[in-house]
Amino acid sequence: MHTIFSTTPQLSVVSHFSDLIHCNFKGQMNAVCWSRDLVGDFKEIVDQLELKDNITEIYTEDLLALHLSEQGIFARDIILKDLQLLSDFGASPSLNLLKHYERDDELDFIATDVYSYHVDRSPIETDTFLCTYYGPASDILPNDQVEQKILIPEIRDKLKRLYDGPDAEFEQFLEEYFFDLHYQPKPDAQPINLGVGHLWRLAVDHPTQQALPCVHRAPVENEGEYRLLLIC
Repeated sequence: MHTIFSTTPQLSVVSHFSDLIHCNFKGQMNAVCWSRDLVGDFKEIVDQLELKDNITEIYTEDLLALHLSEQGIFARDIILKDLQLLSDFGASPSLNLLKHYERDDELDFIATDVYSYHVDRSPIETDTFLCTYYGPASDILPNDQVEQKILIPEIRDKLKRLYDGPDAEFEQFLEEYFFDLHYQPKPDAQPINLGVGHLWRLAVDHPTQQALPCVHRAPVENEGEYRLLLIC
């Protein structure tokens, strides 16, 4: 089913790749969606690919080696075109066949895996691109609907008890172990699901960014079903 998105203070919706890459993040606006209703059988591709680990990178030659129906060929052509568009732009896209990500269950009061709402951080000027071709899709949340976990008093107190260094370096400890990247949804939070087939660009936390980084999380996978995800 084709998901209909509308422009909001956080989200800009565009209809061309050139608009996706040239839209400027500013203020609350930290997510851009190239809204698409894709034609093709992406499940056929997933069914023919071989999962070697929980996450297996799929290369162009892997796609070209598949024996596909007409609908499967349509789907493959779309994926190859997306990879080429992003590569020509200067990005380094990766196509992943995914069973599940690693879970972080070391601490019972704070998770730092991708299933937890989080932001991406980079020391260089970049953005996160992603498109789910098959399987459940990620969610994003407006920044005013989340609270940074390290600022929640009971979580911060437990992190302080976990930390055994000098007080002056506590914030550095939080960054070193990525605790500061994770967020708790507020009770009235309304996630936006990114849907299948749409190509997204999300703001990343880096020194030159003029917008808040986009808060997002990976979905819980369906039992027995793989995801096919482009990300960079």
